Amino acid sequence: MTAIVAEMCAAVSEGGFVILPETADHGGARERLLDRAMGAGRRRKSSEKLRSGRLPSEGLAFAAADPSGQLCGTVRLWDVMAGTDHDGRAVSALLLGPLAVDPRWEGLGLGTALMRRAIGEAAARGHGAILLVGDACYYGRFGFHSEPACMLAMPGPVERERFLALELAVGYLDGASGVLTGCGRRSAERASMGKAA
Repeated sequence: MTAIVAEMCAAVSEGGFVILPETADHGGARERLLDRAMGAGRRRKSSEKLRSGRLPSEGLAFAAADPSGQLCGTVRLWDVMAGTDHDGRAVSALLLGPLAVDPRWEGLGLGTALMRRAIGEAAARGHGAILLVGDACYYGRFGFHSEPACMLAMPGPVERERFLALELAVGYLDGASGVLTGCGRRSAERASMGKAA
């Protein structure tokens, strides 16, 4: 596992972009990128209910910059509680999203590089699972599928086949059931990180 994590955590420079930890300087550019890539309806999604008023999980927000230093991609992971297990204990997990790439950079491997960096860093930090709502064909190549999330639910409407999970530890979500709830750091620092989206 360590070789895979090391590969996924490595900074990517091939293709003319670099992936680095998100900073406060990325806030405005990130919001504009998300508006362009996802449209105005992005704030009405069920995932937003879990992110609202919170900051991304510590060390798990990434930005991609082009050779001029302009933001061209973004991904964040958020702390959530993924229901409870068979013994009634709360199950912690991460929620990935949104993943967005500037349309000018689509098809050049930037989304893949952001995903690998996010997954690798989450694994390196000892997280057990990542959940997301997205296209099964796209996210399936990173190991996401619907079965581990079959007894979990989002706090709003979502197409079941788009509710996916990746277990970073084998069997981590076995027996987990219930509705996802947001947890983690509150956004007192929200202004410095950019409005959660």
